Amino acid sequence: MWRQKKFDLIVVGGGPAGTTAARYAAKAGISVLVLEKDRDIGVPVRCGEAVSDEGLRLFVKPDPRWINSVITKLRLISPNDHKIDLNLKQKGYILDRRIFDYDLAQYASASGAQIVCKAYVNGLLFDDSKVVGVTGEYQGEPFEVKSKLVIGADGVESRIGRWAGLDTVVKMKDMESAAQKTISGIEIDEHRFDFYMSHERAPGGYLWIFPKGSNAANVGLGVSGKYSRFRSAQSYLDDFLQKTFPNGSVVSSTVGGVPCDKTLKKFVSDGLMLAGDAAHMVNPMTGGGIIPGMRGGMLAGETAVEAIKAEDTSEKFLNRYSKEWNKVGGKNHERFYSIKETVSKLTDEELNSISDAVEKIPPDDRTIGKVFRKAIFKKPSLLVDVMKVFAGV
Repeated sequence: MWRQKKFDLIVVGGGPAGTTAARYAAKAGISVLVLEKDRDIGVPVRCGEAVSDEGLRLFVKPDPRWINSVITKLRLISPNDHKIDLNLKQKGYILDRRIFDYDLAQYASASGAQIVCKAYVNGLLFDDSKVVGVTGEYQGEPFEVKSKLVIGADGVESRIGRWAGLDTVVKMKDMESAAQKTISGIEIDEHRFDFYMSHERAPGGYLWIFPKGSNAANVGLGVSGKYSRFRSAQSYLDDFLQKTFPNGSVVSSTVGGVPCDKTLKKFVSDGLMLAGDAAHMVNPMTGGGIIPGMRGGMLAGETAVEAIKAEDTSEKFLNRYSKEWNKVGGKNHERFYSIKETVSKLTDEELNSISDAVEKIPPDDRTIGKVFRKAIFKKPSLLVDVMKVFAGV
């Protein structure tokens, strides 16, 4: 029974970051326990479900069962409803997260990880200041499980980091309040992302329509606490849906916070690492967290193997995970954050002007990178960052 065992690694959270960490650690031969508080892996879905093909293939081969829509086009809609269409050089997908997350868990289990749902972790075990396991409740009974190392992959509301003494606070201006509804019975282009950029529609953020087939879509938005004028994300979304899809059927809805922030300055301590949303690895510009979370999970899982085999789970040793993250993903996150800070301050009049400027670019020459080069006209010093993060786009 798992409650009577000691594990090399405990992963708290069964989302993409957690199960990816578990898979990479378990396949290297260390014992891994994944504890998920919800009843089922992949439920509830709090995500736009969009990923790039290129990003997904870093970790898994796309399975048609996961994919609701293949995306090849992108449309940007300005505040005055001016539409700019772009063809994507690399395709993307709208996933079915229930199936996708479940399969990631299956991969981790097949690699040797043990996964337990409905296991609510409510504390950490310490030996002096070092994390050596977790406490929690399962089926109404308390438990304590010891381990050599813990990975916190418990999402934006992560408590694991706080319990370990890490500063996980998100500033109000960097926490987006998000609301999304899946709408059916509507006509859309199933191969196109739609993004609405407007302070009136989604202040400090953006509104999206992500197709799930030809007659359904995830329609959602994120608004910044700094710019939302005390209105809820839900009210902004309901206004848009009433005007745009008045006859659509709402088949699911979700709300939550998205940390559009820089990655935490410190996301490791003695015996502990954070990954995914818990470490603020969400792309600050787009709010996308699936691929960054899986990248963080992979690096954390690989570092866990190195630490356990070296019999050294100190913060000093685990900092190689932080360094590797900064090398492969963290620098771009810093750049995206700087770009986000500039774009979020643009007025609707400026956004309309940018739309007019982009329209002058021949359609076949339009790229996301060129759009953002126009968008940072107020801060030319960001041009190098834009060119680096959109290189080849």
